[in-house]
Amino acid sequence: MRVVALVPGGIGDQVLFFPTLDDLKRHYPNAQIDVFVEPRSKAAYRVSKSVHEVLNFDFNDRNSLADWGNLVGTIRDREYDVVITVVKQNWLLGLLLWLTGIPIRIGYQGKGSGFLTHAVPFKPSQYAAEVYHDLLQPLEINSPVPELAVNVPKPDIEWAQKEQKRLGVHETGYILIHGGSGQLSQAKELDKIYPVENWQQIIQAFQQKQPDLPVVVIKGVDDEQFVRSLLESSPDIKVTAPDDIGKLTAIIAGANLMLSTDSAALQLSVAVQTYTIAILGPSDPAKLLPKNDKFLAIESLTGKTADISPNAVLEKIWGG
Repeated sequence: MRVVALVPGGIGDQVLFFPTLDDLKRHYPNAQIDVFVEPRSKAAYRVSKSVHEVLNFDFNDRNSLADWGNLVGTIRDREYDVVITVVKQNWLLGLLLWLTGIPIRIGYQGKGSGFLTHAVPFKPSQYAAEVYHDLLQPLEINSPVPELAVNVPKPDIEWAQKEQKRLGVHETGYILIHGGSGQLSQAKELDKIYPVENWQQIIQAFQQKQPDLPVVVIKGVDDEQFVRSLLESSPDIKVTAPDDIGKLTAIIAGANLMLSTDSAALQLSVAVQTYTIAILGPSDPAKLLPKNDKFLAIESLTGKTADISPNAVLEKIWGG
């Protein structure tokens, strides 16, 4: 069986889709599963064990009819048996998928779902991984959604082991911070940014109470100023800069505790079962995190991450 899934969204969205792909592969072990994702999200599949090929299509771009036509042509040429689309309420895409001639076309109920062979109710109040997993029901897969899981390449695990030794934390363990302060977040998701001065207060208070447990900060491509500011106030923090998602996942897996805003790193932390505290502004914890005592959320009463006090985070760290 040849299956293709159309999955818009960022890396975090892809990781939340992994259980659907994994369960599909478990029930149909001989299936070849391909995915179409936005270019920014292709890197997620470095740590997926279920996908054969990852193809690019920018669902959020101002695509012309020709662009959509090229997508349809590519899909049709590959002669898939099943298409699963996560794109919601898009009559044009529904029509185009009908034109591919794929015999089984699965998506959510809404605009354009009349062109599908199977339309599944969209239940946005559920945990996001469950929302995706519902799309497997037409294939007679009705089992509970599996836990998030990733498959980290061996070279990335070895890199993380060397990195822990370089940082001097391989014996002591460490608390890991992902600030989510990159330019993309600042430009598009202001409410998800946690102020650097709040991070500074948290780090200083933590170091006073737990001086023997190092604090490691993840430095992303656009985090130069963020990390510099933290070093100015706490010069003894450690800094790691993994250059791909496999290395990032491996360094997260070695942490005693992960502090993160709503980000791809948050979902990777869940996938590797690291104790995690999520600092959430506009995001609903019930949609982002599974019900598990390892994953705790601090929810802003105003919908803005910046309005969560450092004391609230520290209380969650010490109180669990």
